[in-house]
Amino acid sequence: MKAFVMDGIGKTTVVEKDRPEPGPMDAILEPTAGLVCTSDVHTVHGAIGDRENLTLGHEVVGTVDEVGSEVEHFEAGDRVVVGAITPDWNSEAAQDGHPSQSNEALGGWKFANVKDGTFAEYVHVNDADGNLAHIPDGISDHEAAYTTDMMSTGFAAAENADIPLGGTVAVFAQGPVGLMATRGAALQGAGEIIAVETVENRKELAREYGADHVADFQERDPVETIMDLTDGDGVDAAIEALGSDGTLQDCIRAVKPGGTVSNVGYHGEGEFRHIPRAEWGVGMAEISIVTDLCPGGRLRLKRLLRLLERDRVDPTKMTTHEFDFDDIQEAFDLMDTKEDDIIKPLVHFD
Repeated sequence: MKAFVMDGIGKTTVVEKDRPEPGPMDAILEPTAGLVCTSDVHTVHGAIGDRENLTLGHEVVGTVDEVGSEVEHFEAGDRVVVGAITPDWNSEAAQDGHPSQSNEALGGWKFANVKDGTFAEYVHVNDADGNLAHIPDGISDHEAAYTTDMMSTGFAAAENADIPLGGTVAVFAQGPVGLMATRGAALQGAGEIIAVETVENRKELAREYGADHVADFQERDPVETIMDLTDGDGVDAAIEALGSDGTLQDCIRAVKPGGTVSNVGYHGEGEFRHIPRAEWGVGMAEISIVTDLCPGGRLRLKRLLRLLERDRVDPTKMTTHEFDFDDIQEAFDLMDTKEDDIIKPLVHFD
C-alpha cells in the first residue's frame, strides 16, 4: 500500500508499506476522506523528536475492511469515523478520567506519534469498539472528518473554559481549532465572544461561527481591545488555540481574576512558557489554567455527529482546498506555508 511518511526531521515522502493486520480487538480501515492538520507539520519539524518511516495523519473517515475476532460493534463494510486520539480504554489513566493520556503524557495520541497514522491506503485502529463510530446516513465523509479532531478539540476548549451562561470569552487565533472553539463557545451559551485574528477569511468565518467582535492583533494590542469591550473587567474565559508563549500570556492578561484560561494550542517550539506576574495576581488571582488533548472515543464521536445531524455546526466552511491522495505532498506543503489563504485541506482517497 502507499503511505505518506515522515522520514527524518524536515523530510516527507511517499513509500510502499505492507498492509497492517488487526489484533483481536482491532480493525483495519480503508480511508475515503481525510484532513491535513498543522500538528502534522509540527511533527515533521521535530516537535516530538525525530521519526523515521512514520506514516503521518490523524484525521480520517472510511470503510471497515477487516476486524479482529473480539470486535463486537463493527464489521467489514461499515462506514465509520475514527478519532485522532485512540486511547487504551482499559488503562489506569482512562479509568481515572483521563483516557487521552493513557498512563503517560499524550499517551492516547498514537497516530503519527507512536504508530503509523492515517495517510495510507489502509489504517490500523486499536481498540476498535472504543475508538470507532458509525457515520449516520445523511452525513457526508467531508463533514464527519471534522469530528475526528477539529470539532472535538475546539469544542473541548469551550467546554473546559467554564464559560458562564451569558458570560464573556476571548478566543485567541482563528485557525480550524480556534474557529471550532468560537462555535463551541456559542453553543455553550456565551453572551459575548471576542475572536482574535488578523487573516481576513478567518475573521469572516469567526463571525459566521458566532464571534461578536474580532480583535485584529496587527492593528492593536488585542488585550487592550478586550479590556475596552469589557469595560476594563476582562473576560470570564480566554481560549488559547495557537500554541505560542505570547498568546498564552495574552490569555492571562485578558482574563479576569477568578477566570479560566483554556489551552488547546499545540506548543511545538521552545522549552518554557511564561506567565505575566502582575496579571496573574503574583500567583494568587485564582486564574485556572486548564489543558486538554483532543477527546476521543465512540461516545464523543457519536455526540459530535449528532451536532452535524441537527445542523448545529457546518465545519465544511473551513475547507479551502481539496486534493487527491496522490497529491498529498502538495496539500502538506501548503498547510506548512499557510499560503493561498488556506485554512483546511480535504484529501480524497478514492
